[in-house]
Amino acid sequence: MNALAPLSRPELIAKYDGRAPRYTSYPTAAQFTPAVDAATYRRWLAALPRSTSVSLYAHIPFCKRLCWYCGCNTRAVNRPEPIRDYAALLMQEIAMVREALPGRLRAHAAHLGGGTPNMLQPAEMDALFKAWREAFDLAPDAEISAEIDPAVLTRHWVSAAALNGLNRASLGVQNLDPEVQKAVNRRETFSEIEKAFGWLREADVKSINVDLMYGLPSQTVDNTLSTIEAILSLRPERLALFGYAHVPWMKAHQRLIDEGALPWPAERLAQSEAAGERLTEAGYVQIGIDHFALPEDSLAKAAVAGELHRNFQGYTTEAGAALIGFGASSISSLPQGFVQNLSQEADWRKAVAAGDLPVSRGVALTDDDRFRGEIIERLMCDFEADLAAVCGRHGRALKDIAQELSRLPGLVHDGLAEWREPVLKVTAAGRPVVRSICAIFDSHLQPGAGRHAKAI
Repeated sequence: MNALAPLSRPELIAKYDGRAPRYTSYPTAAQFTPAVDAATYRRWLAALPRSTSVSLYAHIPFCKRLCWYCGCNTRAVNRPEPIRDYAALLMQEIAMVREALPGRLRAHAAHLGGGTPNMLQPAEMDALFKAWREAFDLAPDAEISAEIDPAVLTRHWVSAAALNGLNRASLGVQNLDPEVQKAVNRRETFSEIEKAFGWLREADVKSINVDLMYGLPSQTVDNTLSTIEAILSLRPERLALFGYAHVPWMKAHQRLIDEGALPWPAERLAQSEAAGERLTEAGYVQIGIDHFALPEDSLAKAAVAGELHRNFQGYTTEAGAALIGFGASSISSLPQGFVQNLSQEADWRKAVAAGDLPVSRGVALTDDDRFRGEIIERLMCDFEADLAAVCGRHGRALKDIAQELSRLPGLVHDGLAEWREPVLKVTAAGRPVVRSICAIFDSHLQPGAGRHAKAI
């Protein structure tokens, strides 16, 4: 069954630019409920086999200034005391998790996210890694990574992070055009980014990622490409190109953005396509919907081998059995399901200070969730899924998803997919709306739900 009538760009946008999850997990956070509580999390941690290899995540919800586009759980601080106190409570949370675990599990990765992790003082970062190493057997070759704001980075911080094993860094850049930066309350110069690269290379950080965005207010194809040209001169190993998600009903500070300055869907798509073309022309391999990497990078190799995965940080080579999160709003992924900490920092502080695991909600995985989750992950990672093979791994049959399969002829007719039973393949035309294609297999998604961002 092949494409019959590929849609024009206006038709594609009109028909498929609905709201769809980003599918960094399945079920998505929209299905998390308080039914999964601290007691549930404690049981799940205790049930982990001693042979489990885990990855660690710490959320640092502080920034020097609040960028209006941001969808992260963070706040602006100008005093050291809130950060110092938060770091001390992180140590307590790590200790509580350690008590719940069956033993000192091997950790193959540790990631500092935010917010701005480089708001931590070096001594606070040292204490965090010391606590992690006491609670877990952090592998000598572990991937140690951190998200970084170049505007507040110092050489001293980089040196301290390197002593703790930092070998990957992700720099938030988004867009270098002064008008775009003014429209989102961000001030950053190329010289600051270049300096950050120099310090990281000096500290022997082997892999640097740069986060870019499209769809920001006042953003155009031209200033998107000029930003990319500047970044290409630094030759990062990876780049991420995220579409701005305008969700002011969820993030009140986004109401400060002039909606009249936001590009229309066709312009957003043009920015994304122009950026992707330039990056592939420069020798980067496109990975999934929004990542790019040099061919020798482990992410590119995983994509070629069909071993790419997706989690709350985006695309990853990790296929570990457990991700354990610490800090306000962090999410843990365990074989039994997902667990999210209290999102409000004050609530998280109160729970940890009282000696309670600071869990707010989560979801227990069913066999059907695992089955559908694998279909969605393969489509998001490979743009292709052998549905018979997935069914076989989960003891299912194609007839179990007959209703979903009945919707494929429409996608094929519109030129977005190819269906050669049992293989479903997303075409080049369908890649911009792959999230909408994945949504066909999402049994939890409610049609018309306004919680998610637009697909394009």
